[in-house]
Amino acid sequence: MELGRATGGTILVVEDEQAIGSLVRTYLERDSFNVLWLRAGEEALAELDRHPIRLVILDIGLPDIDGFEVCRRVRARSSVPIIMLTARDEEPDRVAGLEVGADDYLTKPFSPRELVARVKAVLRRVDGPTQDASLVAGDVIVRRDGREVTVAEEAVELTGKEFDLLTFLLDHQGVVLSRELLLDRVWGLTYPGGTRTVDVHVAQLRRKLGRPELILTVRGSGYKAARH
Repeated sequence: MELGRATGGTILVVEDEQAIGSLVRTYLERDSFNVLWLRAGEEALAELDRHPIRLVILDIGLPDIDGFEVCRRVRARSSVPIIMLTARDEEPDRVAGLEVGADDYLTKPFSPRELVARVKAVLRRVDGPTQDASLVAGDVIVRRDGREVTVAEEAVELTGKEFDLLTFLLDHQGVVLSRELLLDRVWGLTYPGGTRTVDVHVAQLRRKLGRPELILTVRGSGYKAARH
């Protein structure tokens, strides 16, 4: 399968619905991406090694193997960024997608402009921070390159893990993240402190930032950063 040249690189779209796949391809191509659009998981896995794919847009509900299994198999051999598309705005789907290695998710129906914006945001994170790379949540600003945090333009001193935890939460605003997932992504599975460590660091972040409403506790599930 031959692809043309585009300044944004090649995006692999795995989506069996004709209308959605066509719309996604149109908007990505307008933004100077090449698009390789496939309709089945096995076919996508076979093509992945044949092209220099920068990012995968992956539907959960595929006709052969589901998107979760495709994501697992991709992660077993590649660190290519993955954005998952879910048919329902269900927390278990979102959490499961993140747990098997997805970098972001979007719920159908979605704005194609938002999808393109998320593609660019994920690629910026993967390609490395730029001088102006930052996350903003109200008056809280996180600057990745300098590992700096300000609240209402006042600098806030955070430890390394507090900074990493805040960044991960803000990268997934609105998504409920389990303590186990946070422990895995921020500390690593071998960290001996257990999930209590997550609670302690969240408490410290709330105290230091002075914005307790920024990081919400979801009883029985974990934490999420409020959307802004």
